[in-house]
Amino acid sequence: MKQRIMYIESKAGGLTGPARIGRVTFSKSGTTIYYQGKAFQSLRGGGFKSNYR
Repeated sequence: MKQRIMYIESKAGGLTGPARIGRVTFSKSGTTIYYQGKAFQSLRGGGFKSNYR
């Protein structure tokens, strides 16, 4: 699986939240990323100031 270093920010409480830079792994199709044992699915352009949920 392809790995990349990305900026990760939690939007759970609003438009800003705690952030960090970390290494993520992409699924084979590239629509899901994995970070610290959690999976995040792509919003495919449907999110405001976010790309994955």
